[in-house]
Amino acid sequence: MTDSPGPSGPTPMHRSLPALFALALAVLLAVPADGQERVGTTAAPFLTLGTGARGQSLGHAYTAAATGADALFWNPAGAAIREGRQSGSAFLTQHEWIADIRYNAAAVTVPMGSGVLGLSLASVAYGRDEVRTEQQPEGTGDTFGASDFSFGLTYAQALTDAFYFGGTAKVVRQSIWDMSATGVAADFGINLDTGFNGVRIAASIQNFGSKMQMGGINAQRFIDISEANAGNNENVTAELDMTEWDMPLSFRFGASAPLIRTAGFELIALADAQQTNDNVLNADLGGLLRYDAGPVALELRGGYRDAFVEDVDNHLSFGGGVRAQTAGYEVGVDVAYLPFDFLGSATIFDVRFEF
Repeated sequence: MTDSPGPSGPTPMHRSLPALFALALAVLLAVPADGQERVGTTAAPFLTLGTGARGQSLGHAYTAAATGADALFWNPAGAAIREGRQSGSAFLTQHEWIADIRYNAAAVTVPMGSGVLGLSLASVAYGRDEVRTEQQPEGTGDTFGASDFSFGLTYAQALTDAFYFGGTAKVVRQSIWDMSATGVAADFGINLDTGFNGVRIAASIQNFGSKMQMGGINAQRFIDISEANAGNNENVTAELDMTEWDMPLSFRFGASAPLIRTAGFELIALADAQQTNDNVLNADLGGLLRYDAGPVALELRGGYRDAFVEDVDNHLSFGGGVRAQTAGYEVGVDVAYLPFDFLGSATIFDVRFEF
């Protein structure tokens, strides 16, 4: 259950590493510095929640460590990294989120030619509430609901023994009552095994796509376009012109490095730098302690999210998991716990199957 070893000597990809970092820095500096002022001004914010117990428990410092089916939500390149004999995987997660919000996601990856094909699905249910109006503030007797949805198709491939690339095309939809907005977006990612003591670096661009605009029958109004004239049509159908909103475009650059490696034990440090189009440049940190006993592996995880952002409700995250191999297959269960200061807590459960 370890990553495939990288090449023993330097390769052209390794020699281009400084150029890769220079490019990453240039992209980050090109993002406006006043991003903090745009918080809450993008559509589909559920795309930035972080999917799955592994990534959440590591404080979102998961760009370089994501492998298997849940990598489709973090860095699609990780889906092409094959651990042990496994080449395909399935993943299911349930988030018991704050305010009784339910976030569920599933993904599967299967080998296809020299690469991997992946399908991913995520949905958020916000529950139902009563319809209230100015005339009936206690409720009309009707209820309304809100939900979010995304569906993605991914292809990832190992371009060399150490360099992996992946891309995802996805459809995103938000709805509330009789209104909805739909957009299309793409994710791209790379993952590089540096060949230096197990160090990996990775980068991803997520939610690069169209704007989203709400529409539906609740935007329709009946107006009298000539109130001064009697006898004309007083109920001309009109539609409100809704504002278009960008998706939460995100740039992430991450690294993972083993700090301790002994017989059966491994301690890994992880770090991500993240820049979104509605926030400032920020950092996420994580740590992973793994005990591998052959057919069974145990992991403990901890993370510190939004290290440079003030006035957030939660920085810390915790979690763990167990994986077992049998008959050439691997089954794993993971859990994450996020203690919020004012919003209670959130619990995340994962089940994965690798084949």
